[in-house]
Amino acid sequence: MSSSDNLIAEMFKVALELEEPWKLTHIEYDEKDEAWHLFIDFERGSLFACPNCGTACKAYDAEKKQWRHLDFWNWKTYMHARVPRTECLNCNKVTLVPVKWSRSKSHFTLKFDAWAMRLMAEMPVNAAAWELREHDTRLWRIFHYYVDQAMAGLDLSQVKRIAVDETSSRRGHRYITLFVDVDTKTVLFATEGKGKDTLTRFKQHLLEKGVETARIKEFCCDMSTAFISGVEEQFPKAEITFDKFHVMMLVNEAVDDVRKAEQKEAPQLKRTKYLWLKNETNLKEKQKEELQGLKDSNLKTGRAYRLKLAMQELWTTPHLLADVYLREWIGWARRSQLEPMMDLAKTVKKHEEGILRWFHSRMTNGLLEGINGLVQAAKQKARGYRNVQNLIAMVYMTANKLRLPMLSARRS
Repeated sequence: MSSSDNLIAEMFKVALELEEPWKLTHIEYDEKDEAWHLFIDFERGSLFACPNCGTACKAYDAEKKQWRHLDFWNWKTYMHARVPRTECLNCNKVTLVPVKWSRSKSHFTLKFDAWAMRLMAEMPVNAAAWELREHDTRLWRIFHYYVDQAMAGLDLSQVKRIAVDETSSRRGHRYITLFVDVDTKTVLFATEGKGKDTLTRFKQHLLEKGVETARIKEFCCDMSTAFISGVEEQFPKAEITFDKFHVMMLVNEAVDDVRKAEQKEAPQLKRTKYLWLKNETNLKEKQKEELQGLKDSNLKTGRAYRLKLAMQELWTTPHLLADVYLREWIGWARRSQLEPMMDLAKTVKKHEEGILRWFHSRMTNGLLEGINGLVQAAKQKARGYRNVQNLIAMVYMTANKLRLPMLSARRS
């Protein structure tokens, strides 16, 4: 072996950090595939700890295995070894010895896994696959393994307050529903669909984790009939808070419905949609002047807009006066003779208790909207996902990677 070959062999020995009885026996370079092959073996008579009881045992037989390792500069690198099985006389079992450089049944080393996870946390999986020169299906298996391990280790024993909302998984009205711990800001569970059966699946998930449903005291959601009935059936002791941002969204929709109906007779309302929907503080000076002129004129849309401003004042009303204030608003909307606002008044009245619950719980789905934004950005960057399981795994990674130690460690 030449001096340069000896230098390369010594370099690999240092990089592999092998422990007794494992030794690097020889290396080969495949010019056709442009890959290094590192061959690792143990001496005859070497002892290995029984995986079951720890007793030192000799090898019963051995099985040849191969693992993809980190690239050596621009060359792929593979490790090859005879992995022994021990025959333990103490526990009377023949067992395959685990190796320290790879997890069980994997074709990759732990260091390759760590680098792959770091790439997949920062870029779409298909882009990471191209970078690593591997099929994306194999990388998804790595991704699912570590995300599943991290989620399995999540402690749900202190969970009491849950925010729930849906986000689209693909075009065609396909959704996944997310359940988030409001206090730790962690996505606890995600499942396909947006019906009340998602609450059934969440309840089953909690039971599997040893959490009694009676521990869940609060839910925050929109006014979806499916979510409401799901919570009432599966978590009968929990209180429901209706997301105040969803309430304001309904108010904005009613204002816009009034504007669209009125603009047929009042052409000055055309192309003014966002003047009425944005908060006035977010408008430019020219837009503020235009809004001021419109809202003070005798327009139905102006009346609807004043109802919107009044609803915004609800959230700063003292707790003890909130119920009185809301009932006055409902009465005003009913008398407005604006059909969209009158319909909204019925909706608000029907959900009055959950709207006022905000003054006790102070829960909103603002965090979930932020997570939804991250999810949609990741989905768009990846140009969609092959199946919903991949999307759910990416949701867990995207939303939880700073809160789950295992996922953070994979990126280091």
